[in-house]
Amino acid sequence: MTAIAVTIAGSDSGGGAGIQADLKTFSALGIYGASVVTALTAQNTQGVSAIYDVPPDFITAQIDAVFSDLDVGAVKIGMLSRVEAIGAVAAGLGRWGQTNVVLDPVMVATSGDRLLAPDAIEVLKRELFPRVLVITPNLAEAAALLGAPLARSEDEMRAQAEQLLALGPPAVLIKGGHGGGPESVDFLVSATATARLTAERVATNNTHGTGCTLSAAIAAGLARGQRLAEAVSDAKAYVTEAIRAADELTIGRGHGPVHHFHAWW
Repeated sequence: MTAIAVTIAGSDSGGGAGIQADLKTFSALGIYGASVVTALTAQNTQGVSAIYDVPPDFITAQIDAVFSDLDVGAVKIGMLSRVEAIGAVAAGLGRWGQTNVVLDPVMVATSGDRLLAPDAIEVLKRELFPRVLVITPNLAEAAALLGAPLARSEDEMRAQAEQLLALGPPAVLIKGGHGGGPESVDFLVSATATARLTAERVATNNTHGTGCTLSAAIAAGLARGQRLAEAVSDAKAYVTEAIRAADELTIGRGHGPVHHFHAWW
């Protein structure tokens, strides 16, 4: 049986994040990738210049086309910029019985450009958090979702993860990649366990698409039949190496992408 994962996310015309990063990640990890495009961005390594939101009825049409035909093992959800898109995706997950879902609550691009409308935050929490297996916010996203200050310590990270857990998802992976110190520390928190995951922090400006890549790599592991903790651990190892190899690429004049195919090129 061919392992299949679906990414429901926005397109990055520069190729470093979003749908493009997800499909590269699936391919690098031996998973067949399909996609549902929720938004188009005019984007490169220096920023986002325009966003076109895909109409919700067309998001629905893509979901139904993919899930009616493919035996999907896992789903990754990324950019959902509008309330209507969130509603279409939530309804689609319910209609097709998809629960093996990784939600990356994409709010701001690496360049600093906002990708989620402020009025959509509450809808995202209400409609999608209870429908997914895990959410994967970075420090800024976790703070924004909670209306709280940025976590400054590991204790504060764990506390915010537990607050997010109370909003409905079975598990929360809070990511410390935007923090400081020699290690990048993440916490995977569920109702029954907390795991501290560490990796050496890599000094590079080429981190575009890191969050997309991590959540897609988790979905790839789930599609292969891994348990969540194993999928998260393997995904963090993959992303760490993709960041470590990022400077081998020369892409654009801003924040370049991570090297998805570091093991192959």
